[in-house]
Amino acid sequence: MISNGQLIGDGSWNLRVYVTDLQTERVLRVKGDLHVGGVMLRLVEELEISMDWSDHALWWPNRNVWLTRTRSTLDQCGVQADALLHFTPMHKALRVQLPDLRYLDMRVDFSIKTFAAVVGVCKDLGVRHPEELSFCKPLESNYLKYNYKENSEKKRKENVAHKNGAVAPPDTNTFIPNQSPLGSTGSLDKTPLMCAPVTPQKPPSSTPLNSPGNVTIWNKSDYDANGSYSPNSTASTDQMNGSAYSTLAQSPPYPSPEAKNHLIRPKTLVEKARMNVAWLDSSLSIMEQGIRERDTLCLRFKFYSFYDLNSKIDAVRINQIYEQARWQLLNEEIDCTEEEMLMFAALQLQVALQTGQPQPNFDNGNLVFPNEDDIDAALTDLQTTLEGSTINSQTNDITQVPELYDELRFLKPKRFTLKAFKKYWFTCRDLHLYLYKSREEMIHHGNPAHSINLKGCEVTPDVNISQNKYGIKLEVPSSEGMSEMYIRCDNEKQYAKWMAACRLAAKGRSLADSSYNTEVQTILDFIQMQRPSETGPAINPKSLDIQPEDYIAPRFTRKIKGRLVQRILEAHTNVKELPLIDAKLNYIKAWQSLPDYGISLFVVRFMGQKKDELIGVAHNRLMKMDINNGDHLKTWRFNTMKAWNVNWEVKHMMVQFEEGNIIFSCLSADCKVIHEFIGGYIFLSMRSKEANQSLNEELFHKLTGGWS
Repeated sequence: MISNGQLIGDGSWNLRVYVTDLQTERVLRVKGDLHVGGVMLRLVEELEISMDWSDHALWWPNRNVWLTRTRSTLDQCGVQADALLHFTPMHKALRVQLPDLRYLDMRVDFSIKTFAAVVGVCKDLGVRHPEELSFCKPLESNYLKYNYKENSEKKRKENVAHKNGAVAPPDTNTFIPNQSPLGSTGSLDKTPLMCAPVTPQKPPSSTPLNSPGNVTIWNKSDYDANGSYSPNSTASTDQMNGSAYSTLAQSPPYPSPEAKNHLIRPKTLVEKARMNVAWLDSSLSIMEQGIRERDTLCLRFKFYSFYDLNSKIDAVRINQIYEQARWQLLNEEIDCTEEEMLMFAALQLQVALQTGQPQPNFDNGNLVFPNEDDIDAALTDLQTTLEGSTINSQTNDITQVPELYDELRFLKPKRFTLKAFKKYWFTCRDLHLYLYKSREEMIHHGNPAHSINLKGCEVTPDVNISQNKYGIKLEVPSSEGMSEMYIRCDNEKQYAKWMAACRLAAKGRSLADSSYNTEVQTILDFIQMQRPSETGPAINPKSLDIQPEDYIAPRFTRKIKGRLVQRILEAHTNVKELPLIDAKLNYIKAWQSLPDYGISLFVVRFMGQKKDELIGVAHNRLMKMDINNGDHLKTWRFNTMKAWNVNWEVKHMMVQFEEGNIIFSCLSADCKVIHEFIGGYIFLSMRSKEANQSLNEELFHKLTGGWS
């Protein structure tokens, strides 16, 4: 039978397609064996509008999925007569907040995996190593009050009657596998990683799909006296080649009123852990995670493993890392001492004073290389790298094992017992600390009173410069968990030598490593920057308008009342000679030296336990931590990890180590988030500088995606 020119009974049916650009709906007569590409071709022919449709694809709102496999048939995709598809651009406007809290309006691909979208955004911004960053949703203070599952249940009830009968987009980090997830067993097989620095490229002047188009940069001048937004600086793609790049490398000292109002300050370790719920799933597209055109996402450094940080070519990257560190400290997301806070404030002040000033390695805002032969410089860098594994002893005798010895004080706390520090003669050799009761026993290598294996231990500073306290806290793995021990040094030079030795030994590197002397000097420089100046401030306090709350975390502004500006200027005397890029790098290095640096927290519940506990994920280890005070209870190193698996149905995660397995469920975020952190750090640890390497996205998703 033929009706309206159509053969009825031939298995065809009507497919509704909504064209978002034209805000019109078309009905196509199709069969289940028609492929997706054929649907789009027939739709464009029927529209009879001469325009470029190459950036368009089919989006299925009810299933919350892109139909990007153009060779798949409608039957294979599950599309039937009741479906309504959207024919819509893949690249859409997205409001991106950078780590320095500025907003950019960018054109981003909503149809590809989030990891690939971040790579594209970083390429447009001139940020190398995009694998270190990711998108996260803006958080509200309410998110910190509840765990992920509690928030998810509330959202589920709210979305029961979702409009148009469409499936509600998943909450942040809800894992929706594209195939049956089988876990990542075997994902730690040492396959060669083809992952190298992504060469920084300035965006092309006319690439319709991959360029940001018009990029709006929000500065302090964009706000009127009432705090209302009135943008007056729009950088086109062509302008990004010049002034906008230097703008991204130098941030305004104050965020916009809107950005500042949206800042949240976690008050407890649990609240800090709940902040990790915001990360998007790297294996899903932005659109699949509930993000729509002109929504806001935050671009942040997710993995605290910064590779090949180069002051010559990483001006934008260094600035954004510095800004993320700065706001972490000011928002009290990471703890530090009073002296350290004043040092950070001094470095921040130096950055503010140097911004806009002529710099040694800059010419009109563009980076230039010093007058040095590039080949010689590369050879010097190569020599330094190679010497990192050679023996560097004072005698230059490669047969002699380097050894450090001194008289120090030692304390191993015991429950319900008050004990004072006791003097011992210490020696450090072969990644061990040996404690002797007398100097003679130490010289003759007699029976030590204590023997401590430093490999795999946690090393934390226990320093208070104003009280002349130079201590080292060791948390040593044992069958009962982590055993705490304290070492007390007499002065900063002694402390620097032993702190450097302990840090290297914890990583499995001996005193023969050539980085030992550099580590000692870094620690001494860090301490020196915290010392108050004996000559007083170099700048007249009346000549600067300094608001202490812009430089000091709230808990210190309440504690150090009255003399805050004076103390900031006194601390600034130690760093007043630093150029802009060095001030930022010193800030980053000091941030990296803090005990809590680079630890991403999650509230979990171990199998068989009834109480919530805390897990921290660092670049090289997992840590079970006290949920109240953050003390390390147990540490598992990634180099002893065999595999990690997730039972996606019950959301239980199992990590297999040489010393045994741990099984837990994640309460503060979906288990996909912590799975991705572990896989991401494994991925980053395998990077190398070989010139023929490229970013291996397939391997990243293999390690983080949840299936083998």
